[in-house]
Amino acid sequence: MGFIRQQEEKLTVRFLSWQYEKLKKPIPDEGELSSQAAKIVEEAHRIARERGRNVLSIIKDLIADIKK
Repeated sequence: MGFIRQQEEKLTVRFLSWQYEKLKKPIPDEGELSSQAAKIVEEAHRIARERGRNVLSIIKDLIADIKK
């Protein structure tokens, strides 16, 4: 895995944690958060390839969908 991909996953883990705290839900353990982050980043990259959008904006949209 490349450096940028690792940074995207770390950013996604932090963003997920913040969203869980904001919603006053229990934060999953580190392994579960990392797994969720990896899936979100992978999905964001797939969408970006198909639609040509910015990966970070897609990550934010995907996490917003998880909140619902």
